Amino acid sequence: MFKKIIKATSFSQQEKIVERYMKEVNDIQAAGISRRELFKMGLTAGVGGLTTIGGGVFLPNLAQAASSSTSIISPPCNKPWTEPLPIPKTAVSVGNFTGPEADKGQCLEKQNLYNPGNGPIGDYEDFIEARADEHQRWDELGGLAACTKYELMAKEIDWNFYSLAEYPAFNSKVWTYVDMNSDSNGEFATGVLRLKAQYGSPVLMRMYNGLPKGDRDTQGFGINQCSPHLHNAHNPPESDGGPMRFFDSGKWWDYWYPNIRAGFASTHKTGTFRTDTANPKGLWCPGDWQETQSTLWFHDHRMDFTAQNVYKGMASFYTLFSKDINLDTDDETIGLRLPSGKYDIPLLFTDKVFDQTGQMFFDTFNIDGILGDQQTVNFKIKPYLTVDRRKYRFRFLDAGPSRYIELSLSNAAKFTRIANCGNLLPKAQIVSSIRLGVAERADVIIDFSTYKPGTVIYLENRLEQLNGKGTTGKILASSSKTQLLKFIVSSATVVDNSASLATLQTQVMVPMPDRTKNPIKIKRKFDFGTSNGAWNVNGKFFNPTIVSAYPIEGSQEEWTLTSPGGWSHPVHIHHEEFEVINRNGKAPAIDDLSRKDVVRIGDGAQGTAGTSSITFRMQFRDWIGDYPMHCHNVVHEDHAMMIRFKIVPPTDPNAGK
Repeated sequence: MFKKIIKATSFSQQEKIVERYMKEVNDIQAAGISRRELFKMGLTAGVGGLTTIGGGVFLPNLAQAASSSTSIISPPCNKPWTEPLPIPKTAVSVGNFTGPEADKGQCLEKQNLYNPGNGPIGDYEDFIEARADEHQRWDELGGLAACTKYELMAKEIDWNFYSLAEYPAFNSKVWTYVDMNSDSNGEFATGVLRLKAQYGSPVLMRMYNGLPKGDRDTQGFGINQCSPHLHNAHNPPESDGGPMRFFDSGKWWDYWYPNIRAGFASTHKTGTFRTDTANPKGLWCPGDWQETQSTLWFHDHRMDFTAQNVYKGMASFYTLFSKDINLDTDDETIGLRLPSGKYDIPLLFTDKVFDQTGQMFFDTFNIDGILGDQQTVNFKIKPYLTVDRRKYRFRFLDAGPSRYIELSLSNAAKFTRIANCGNLLPKAQIVSSIRLGVAERADVIIDFSTYKPGTVIYLENRLEQLNGKGTTGKILASSSKTQLLKFIVSSATVVDNSASLATLQTQVMVPMPDRTKNPIKIKRKFDFGTSNGAWNVNGKFFNPTIVSAYPIEGSQEEWTLTSPGGWSHPVHIHHEEFEVINRNGKAPAIDDLSRKDVVRIGDGAQGTAGTSSITFRMQFRDWIGDYPMHCHNVVHEDHAMMIRFKIVPPTDPNAGK
């Protein structure tokens, strides 16, 4: 249908249609009509067909227009490579919180935080504790005394995705996490942040919701309620950031991240030892050391509004180090000796759609999946990074909302891949490119020491995707359109204490856990499909009152996911990672050779081939409570492609159902 419009109209007419479409979407958002209300009225466009409202033509997939060879939206043409890459700033811990002392459960006093200045906190006062949930195993794991404390605020700020020199006034209203304690030179850390954590040191993150308190007509898209989810972490459900545990503007809650390995209270109660040449007798840790994690991220997860709130900017990194067992230490002179400090750089890739004034736009009517006319890196369009002649560790994250990416270097050099999702691999992989679905991560080492000063190399995404349905599987030719980030090799001579590529490629990092001692007694199947213009699991739309499965704490189950109909779905399961057994009945592919928390199913999911079925084994250990499984094309998630499961003790009447 969209192609018919393209053929039937001139370019100027196409522009007018899109302009009118974008204006009417903005008007409906400003009127405060919820997406669920629109859906009930049949006023969403997607999964085929056009919808006409009040005589206005609504395009079913604005992203398709945005990704065509000639941009119909006609946003301002950004001058590339004029802005430096924003490096995520590391959040600063505090000795004590500004307000009441944290506790196992609800605090005893009201939070009173007042800052009449014009800083990022703004004129907020009387933040109230959001809920009274108790932290499981709080006393057992050291309580408040063991915690490293951080204070962050979800806040609206002005952000310019474009070249500041060319478009200094093109600020969009974005919602990001603000570190309230990083004011070293009158500048708080905003945008994409980074929180560094260590195993053995629990983190207590007090999150303030400082989003605008006004009506929706002052906010555009998104909703001023938040539920920060620490993606991939092995956390209790009360601190998981589940879709129903959101809270309002003007409230706060203490998220407790134990930073302890899976199995510590069930299958590996006595802990485990990791041995290496430096520690032949072994270093002990609670839980299974082979469940050690590395690159995590946190993002908003408010039910029905995850796509809008994350697209608006609520996404940052949480990197977890394992100095306790001399592994991934954040120090390139010890352990695995991975590049560290300023040579360890997280990169968040996300699509944005812009209107003709350079303002960020979100299409609430598109439920297929949103692709942007621009792909950004750490919230900048085509930035550059000057690199020293040495090795770097880059942490890739596809933050969506809907685009699959396949990253490669313009000079055809290979990556040394050391991590998949949040986990170090058993052994490094030497690969020419890396495909990521939404929410997947990959850590790579790139060695710039062999290049002459002034050498330019581009990090590219050459994977073709025309709409929210998923990738075509076609790898495009290298061009200015595929380039995301420009590396410029400097002439600086620097010390490099990190391990050589030869060492990284031969040493064992984190072997796969031995799951054979925990027998599989229950097998389940989940089908990811579509009906009535929205997305479902096993033929049902997400209902927050329904629990679809009751795994027994400490057990292991076998799950099979299927996806018919030609769509692509990156599926994410909260709580614990899983091990892929097979794809379409065959041995796992290279991307599956690690513990996973996101797995791609459907067409174009793996390489250029589709996956109609994938089977994996997953354990449910240490915590009691509910968690979700959902498609991480967050547009699909918000349109009902999600279920809840609840981990229960063996004595629960629903155990195993």
